[in-house]
Amino acid sequence: MNIAIITGASSGMGREFVIQADKRYALDEIWVIARREDRLNALKTETKAKIVPIALDLTDAKSFEIIAQKLKEENPDVKLLVNASGFGKMAEFVNSNPSQNAGMCDLNLKALVLMTQTALPYIKEGGKIIEVGSMSSFEPVPHLSVYAATKAGVLSFTRALAHELKPKKIKALCVCPYWVKTEFFERAGEKEQLKKFDILYEASYVVKVAYKTIDKKKKNYVVPGKYAKLLRLAAKLLPHNFMMWVMDKMFKFEKND
Repeated sequence: MNIAIITGASSGMGREFVIQADKRYALDEIWVIARREDRLNALKTETKAKIVPIALDLTDAKSFEIIAQKLKEENPDVKLLVNASGFGKMAEFVNSNPSQNAGMCDLNLKALVLMTQTALPYIKEGGKIIEVGSMSSFEPVPHLSVYAATKAGVLSFTRALAHELKPKKIKALCVCPYWVKTEFFERAGEKEQLKKFDILYEASYVVKVAYKTIDKKKKNYVVPGKYAKLLRLAAKLLPHNFMMWVMDKMFKFEKND
């Protein structure tokens, strides 16, 4: 049985990964993982492949025991794994919420690593792994310091993983988008600040680039979009202290004395 496993599938890029995977690959089932079961069930009318909803909170370590048991029972051929679960909170670190910071670390990086390790024994030659990073994977970002740190970890992990998996002929790709039109903006807070960004990519475009890259190119990361590529080049060539100063000015947060 050929399956895809996609986390964060209830909305945004995760949902788009489901829709496009169904059109692109020959899959018997798509296992969709997120907390909101109603949204996962809604995907059943959107795909030809059978949707298998798995409503779990991936910040709970017990979730991976449940997934591991299901994989053991079904013994599928995992053709595709996409880790799209994640969130960010925008705030100065000194004023940030410790619980939210821990949640970002747990979901954005820890859960991604555990999900990959849980599924990997069922991914054979020709299998594909897509991990969702961010433009912030490449540089520190004031006011998104914890989020950026987790995404830097995702990029580093994925590139090393891709190298390790070459002999097994399994591909791993980190997709590093700029701002994408998703519920991230609702959850990140500071909506009035975020409305000022005039460059917003569609989730469908980012996902299309991710699939095209992992199918046709020998890369371990991709930055979708010309503007995003320009920012990636700037982060590579310019001092990080300067880039952090620029980001600080962009967000224009009111500082507390």
